[in-house]
Amino acid sequence: MEARETLINLKNLSIDLINSDVDSDSVKNIIDEIHNYFREVTEISGYCSDVKNMVTLPATNGMALSINHAAQCLLDYKRTYKFLKGFIKAIEDKQKKYPNETIQIFYAGCGPYAPFVTLVAPLFTPQEVQFSLLEINKNSLEKAEALIENLKLTDYIRACYLADATTFHLDQPKSYHILFSETLDALLYRECYVSILWNLVPQLSPEVTVIPENVKVDLFFKEKSKETFKTTIFDVKKEVAFSELHLSFPEQFESVRVDLTQADKYDRIVLATEVQVYKELLLERNESSLTLTLEMEIEKPIVNKAVLFTYHTKPNMELKFTLEK
Repeated sequence: MEARETLINLKNLSIDLINSDVDSDSVKNIIDEIHNYFREVTEISGYCSDVKNMVTLPATNGMALSINHAAQCLLDYKRTYKFLKGFIKAIEDKQKKYPNETIQIFYAGCGPYAPFVTLVAPLFTPQEVQFSLLEINKNSLEKAEALIENLKLTDYIRACYLADATTFHLDQPKSYHILFSETLDALLYRECYVSILWNLVPQLSPEVTVIPENVKVDLFFKEKSKETFKTTIFDVKKEVAFSELHLSFPEQFESVRVDLTQADKYDRIVLATEVQVYKELLLERNESSLTLTLEMEIEKPIVNKAVLFTYHTKPNMELKFTLEK
């Protein structure tokens, strides 16, 4: 297939995807077709047995996915669908706000497919949008560059950086309109989203749009099938606001105390990750690997007064809890 024909086809697939209903079979079918093409060009399926494709890379703060896992993210169907839909809407909104400017996008953690270039750029012209890509994995970045070149999308690329997004210093940071980074996992485990935002957001204009806009971990009490919201354990947007004070990245964030003295009427504690992609567009619970819930049984009789939840960044990015007597 000629590059021009492929690009037209990819553009049509992107349009068909965002115009599909999220629960329709067409979402899966379209993404599978896109994946087949990306796999052929990059020779990365997401399920390669080659050891170098299975190795994770440590960032200064957090862990970067292996090239296999990064490729598999495309096949998280509702995640790809909603991020694509939200990202395109964010670009269109920026175009309305800055009608005479090229919308500049910084894409942190593009993976081997750079899907939010390769699926987005064909919908615009190079005069309308420009992308700067950053990837910590050299093999991943090389695959993404090869795919972009194969699709004849190089005119859309302002720069490519092989670097750690948790410590990277931006060139002309105030020129960017959108920061895009989907370096996430459920309960904000392991990956670098928090540390990337902590590093990059203070460098950018206050008017920048971050995609996803926010991630929260909420706690619910559950009795049989009925849930009662209790509190937010971690709110990324709220916590990252402190980075603007130019504080060093903390080894742990402030703990949240959850009272257990009235919890005997419930059966379980539920931790749920909410991803606000853009404005009202959310990744709902269990729609994606990013929003899988964690349920913990409440052992009775309850002998502890409270449970303390703390988001740690050292030695690993993870949410931990301790019981208070």
